[in-house]
Amino acid sequence: MREKILTFIEKNSRIDLNELAIMLGVDEASVVKELEAMENERIICGYHTLIDWDKAGIEKVTAMIEVRVTPQRGMGFDKIAERIYNYPEVNSVYLISGGFDLMVTLEGKTLREVSQFVTDKLSTLDQVLSTKTNFILKKYKDHGTVMTGPAKKDERTMMS
Repeated sequence: MREKILTFIEKNSRIDLNELAIMLGVDEASVVKELEAMENERIICGYHTLIDWDKAGIEKVTAMIEVRVTPQRGMGFDKIAERIYNYPEVNSVYLISGGFDLMVTLEGKTLREVSQFVTDKLSTLDQVLSTKTNFILKKYKDHGTVMTGPAKKDERTMMS
């Protein structure tokens, strides 16, 4: 039952719990109890709202920063990841494979704000060897949700 609940609420965390109970074939109290248990066990870590800031008319710059670090003895990457994710500007930190060790995502009001974070805070950490900043130009799909309308039909005529 847990996996089914998680699958449904991952797509729509605002799903009516009675409706969810009906789909699962159980009573609503069982669903509520299971959700509370998963929250207490930190299986469910939070509920988020996905916002299209462009449509809201609010300027935001999203950056994905690849970070190469020196892991600490006995701690691996965990301690440096913790230092990074404790910055309030940081939205997420992932340990990744490839040429870099960590992927850090953050939002700022301007490119300058993001670049100042990288130069003043991130790059100055002792374990950080290098960074590569990528800016999101347009979101097509985010957290499983399509952010744009359907692609416009190509109205050009083909000439042979």
